[in-house]
Amino acid sequence: MSAENRDVTGKNIQTVLTHAGSKPAEYHGAVNVPVHRMSTIVFNSYDEFEKVPNVPYSYGRAGTPTSAAFEEAIAAIEGAHRSVATCSGLSAILTSLIAFASAGDHILVTDNCYGPGRKTCEEVLRRFGVDVEYYPPMIGGEIKTLFRPNTRLVFMEAPGSLTFEVQDIGAITAAAKEAGIKTAIDNSWGTPLCLKPLALGIDVSVMSATKYISGHSDVMLGVVSANASSWNAVKRAALMMGLCGGSEELYLGARGLRTLKPRMDHHREAALDIATWLSTHKAVKQVRHPALPSCPGHKNWKKYYQGSSGTFGIILHENRRENIARMLDGMALFSMGFSWGGFESLLFPEQPGHARSASPWTEEGFSLRIHIGLEDKDDLKADLDEGLERLAA
Repeated sequence: MSAENRDVTGKNIQTVLTHAGSKPAEYHGAVNVPVHRMSTIVFNSYDEFEKVPNVPYSYGRAGTPTSAAFEEAIAAIEGAHRSVATCSGLSAILTSLIAFASAGDHILVTDNCYGPGRKTCEEVLRRFGVDVEYYPPMIGGEIKTLFRPNTRLVFMEAPGSLTFEVQDIGAITAAAKEAGIKTAIDNSWGTPLCLKPLALGIDVSVMSATKYISGHSDVMLGVVSANASSWNAVKRAALMMGLCGGSEELYLGARGLRTLKPRMDHHREAALDIATWLSTHKAVKQVRHPALPSCPGHKNWKKYYQGSSGTFGIILHENRRENIARMLDGMALFSMGFSWGGFESLLFPEQPGHARSASPWTEEGFSLRIHIGLEDKDDLKADLDEGLERLAA
């Protein structure tokens, strides 16, 4: 296995995932740190009280043994200085933005970002005086032409939500670093198994742990990981906004990490097989899977990633609503849902055109985001094939 799939101690990432954050000696032999339902934490003496915040735990929102175990494990696989858990992927994105942007500052956000993240920029950051500018995702090193004296942050997402372009994150990061500008990236799609953002020089890595990290479609959880120079700003932003993961969710997130590698192996293999098959289907105009040459930014994926996940996009020739509805309503294994990363397969039919401004979406065909779950891939192919045949019925 390549060096990218080992931590700083040289251990294979599967070994790290199995043991990171586990403390059996502290919990009567329990291999998983138990759920700690804590708000008030009492102190044994006034001397101890006066040490706040320089004590392990002072108030539930600021951290518990359960959150510490999850955050320690995430930091280990991210190669981060430290990590902080939040209550959702969207709150993790907001934490990374608020950490570095103040009234009067300018930030650059990729035009293909997660829709609710974009809405947060419009309805929260702009409201408080932050100048948000969206940039074409494939701009590469030329992003330097958009820098201003007050630019504080470049936010990336690779691949982009719904449209799956893969940015030249190395060139963007290098340009920002030369200008003294912080960088952050949404790494929910790849997870640290496929992409190590901090090793590439990116300051902050954001993940929706709701998705692949937890893996069972029953958790709302986010996490932000940072290098040493960015950590204090990130942690303070989460604290000041009152963002923290719930005790049960943190426990399930940590438990999900133990099976992340075999789950991702299945997602990757099945999705790549199905994406390749779909690329030959008569009803499919284009497949947008970063590991396939048909996807914009495929060369960037090859340059920076060590693998792929189970989520990708397709564009159909068809775009008539009645035919699309006939296809989607008859699916037996694929459900329609807003998330991805769980054990079940999903189709997401939202169209990306309304959420683009710097790089307009001009495709006329109907776009679908596909998440390949843990079902048998041949059964999923059969379900898709029948659905695509219904388009022309």
